Amino acid sequence: MNTSSGTKYIFVTGGVVSSLGKGIVAASLGKLLQARGYRVTIQKFDPYINIDPGTLNPYEHGECYVTTDGHEADLDLGHYERFLNISTTRANNITTGRIYQNVIQKERRGDYLGKTVQVVPHITDEIKRNVKLLGSKGEFDFVITEIGGTVGDIESLPFLESVRQLKWELGANCLCVHLTYIPFIAAAGEVKTKPTQHSVKHLQEVGIQPDILVLRTEHELKEDILAKVALFCNVPVEAVVQSYDVPTIYEVPLVLQEQKMDEVILRKVGLEIGEKPELKAWKDFLKMKQEAKDEVVIGLVGKYVELQDAYKSIDEALQQAAIYNNRKLVLKHIQSERIDEANVAKTLKGLDGIVVAPGFGTRGVDGKLHTLKYARENDIPMLGICLGMQCTMIEFARNVLGWTDANTTEIDPNTTHKVIDIMEDQKSVINLGGTMRLGSYKCHLTQGTKIAEAYGSTDIEERHRHRFEFNNKYKADFEAAGVIFSGHNPDSGLVEAVELPDKKWYVAVQYHPEYNSTVVKPNPLFMSFVRASIAEHDSK
Repeated sequence: MNTSSGTKYIFVTGGVVSSLGKGIVAASLGKLLQARGYRVTIQKFDPYINIDPGTLNPYEHGECYVTTDGHEADLDLGHYERFLNISTTRANNITTGRIYQNVIQKERRGDYLGKTVQVVPHITDEIKRNVKLLGSKGEFDFVITEIGGTVGDIESLPFLESVRQLKWELGANCLCVHLTYIPFIAAAGEVKTKPTQHSVKHLQEVGIQPDILVLRTEHELKEDILAKVALFCNVPVEAVVQSYDVPTIYEVPLVLQEQKMDEVILRKVGLEIGEKPELKAWKDFLKMKQEAKDEVVIGLVGKYVELQDAYKSIDEALQQAAIYNNRKLVLKHIQSERIDEANVAKTLKGLDGIVVAPGFGTRGVDGKLHTLKYARENDIPMLGICLGMQCTMIEFARNVLGWTDANTTEIDPNTTHKVIDIMEDQKSVINLGGTMRLGSYKCHLTQGTKIAEAYGSTDIEERHRHRFEFNNKYKADFEAAGVIFSGHNPDSGLVEAVELPDKKWYVAVQYHPEYNSTVVKPNPLFMSFVRASIAEHDSK
């Protein structure tokens, strides 16, 4: 499809304030270019010094996303995959920590031949190398790079200097999209463009003139505001695009398409405009969402539920599954720490289905165990994920098998019933970062089980992020009590999925199915779980 030589590089930067939605804009732009037949990938550069987000508390950075090749990544990679229906890898997420680690390792090996190692050119060269890595093999027509942080931050300066250099080196094959905030001052009754002007000035001070401006705003802006921004920021008025609030992030591509943002970009990089893509599957998805009248009420039980982005992929997977089942999702985030034996029935009352969330550590585990017991005894559809599966086994061991001290050795290393134990290859691990069982692994499903029925196959691949596993020495005891171990890793024998066949839908998995759910291809397990929850809703 590419009719002009060389991969095109688009940088997305942000100004004024953080959390404006650079990732959504980058993903939306990627979707529009992809819909025109171009091969697109997106990467995220984060300015923090952590090697990756794997050891970051969700309170610090939201959800940690896992790529197919086992890299712990920024949550924006989830947006990229959900919008573009692509798989990302380690190469799609780079941090300042990774950059410095690579440079220091080269220095220690003597790769720099005794030269003084400096931010410029050594750090910036390493950044540029990683930027161009995805485009070097000719697999992509467009590489979109989101620069984390806000223009003016000290941490972002090496990345911005690298962008400046690349704009000179790549010429017409490189452009910068700058996302800023246009605040509305209620007392004055007007919007203010000055923050955007200052933000662009910051960019110009480090040598970057943005090619396109995206104005983040709560309400649609008038033409005179767009013209004013264009005039003061040295950007053509047709290259000033607004991203106003919409009911769902999945409408953003249509908002940008309506303003011909993709056409502006194609014109700037010297490519033919061609016909406007229909985006039929995308619009059908949004139409289903808008037309859904009946509800399905699902509770997500976890210890980080007060954080908007802590379970982002699960939230989106449930939303997608509900839409494809023609239902309006009512998602209730329930703090597991607040659940006890006395209030569990009241807390979970009215739910059509329950998801027991993943996590680490002891906090909130008791609440998850009370939740699982209630769901099992009252036959409410339940999906347990990762720690949710491990808690499913602990609850069953305590309340059905009668092993009252059954536990995971993560919480109680001295329990006499180590139902969940650390994986053998994890016992000698000292460093925490990047050392878990990570990435995509094969899973063989047992024919005739609910999970095999959900996937329509007995051989699947899903992504993992865990250090502990079900202890196979107890399998016979659980099976005698009615548990079906419906999924196993064919190489290691690791238990991947369990279910209770005498329940309507009670399934728990060690892997993370949410990472493998996109707008045009929702994960089959979530689809099956939501259908069971809908049946529960309709039976009331």
